[in-house]
Amino acid sequence: MILVTGGAGFIGSNLTAALAARNVPVAVCDRLRRGEKWRNLAKVELRDVVLPEALEDWLAANVNSLEAVVHLGAISSTTETDGDLVCEVNFRLSRRLGEWCARHGKRLIYASSAATYGDGAGGFVDDGSLEGLARLRPLNLYGWSKHLFDRWVARSIERGERRPAQWAGLKFFNVYGPNEYHKGSMQSIVAQRYEAAASGAPVMLFQSHRADCPDGGQKRDFIYVGDCVDVILWLLDQPRVNGLYNLGTGRARTFLELITALFAAVRRAPDVRFVEMPAAIRPNYQYFTEARMERLREVGYSRPFTTIEDGVREYVEQYLARPDRYR
Repeated sequence: MILVTGGAGFIGSNLTAALAARNVPVAVCDRLRRGEKWRNLAKVELRDVVLPEALEDWLAANVNSLEAVVHLGAISSTTETDGDLVCEVNFRLSRRLGEWCARHGKRLIYASSAATYGDGAGGFVDDGSLEGLARLRPLNLYGWSKHLFDRWVARSIERGERRPAQWAGLKFFNVYGPNEYHKGSMQSIVAQRYEAAASGAPVMLFQSHRADCPDGGQKRDFIYVGDCVDVILWLLDQPRVNGLYNLGTGRARTFLELITALFAAVRRAPDVRFVEMPAAIRPNYQYFTEARMERLREVGYSRPFTTIEDGVREYVEQYLARPDRYR
């Protein structure tokens, strides 16, 4: 059995569906609350659904049947300001899970984030050494909390402490795809702008506030959620692969290119209007992210990554444009 924390969330529910399709027994640890988040799991057979506060007892009861933990659960909002809450959920819970997996010889694959790179001035090299991690300067609370756990893992390894049977961290870049609808303002720009594009309205994008970047020329490494799931499944199939790895496509694309792909998917000519970027987000706004993917390739992952043209088309045609948009 595999436990997916955050399994009702965006990447987690896509992974849970893929594991179930492999006939792998899967349990989910998450909070469903009162919204529509449960729909992310409605088509999947589950072994169990566990609240985070019940996780310790659940692990004790299932220690013999559990093979691996894929830890995706986190407060992922980059605008969250409750430092105590973020530290408890994103760092201390992660640390407790890491220690439990180490004690019991279980495998651990966990979510880090490209937010750990801060403004990207130091590049986007997935150097998991203590020295490499010490050079990073995250710009927000979320990125710092993920960075804190990456450094804890690196320090534990450097000290020769007992560690999980497999450990692998993934620095997710800008992920888009089905089952992100519960994320509100944290949804991808594809999900947020689909209704406008499909209904005949113009799509709004932020103006650039840098002379060296045209409006819409801000770049991100956009990766389709199906590619993220494929990498996690590959890691589960490769128990000897350990390390901290970037997870993007390795190619930055502009927001204008992404929205052009969205218009193509709804069969409209692009109609883009640029609006002023809110002053509050300008100081920490990233104008460029691009994953260095050599390390993941070097350990054997060889599948190509989906282009934004193909990924956005699949997202629109198979999900967003259908009455049932859930995976």
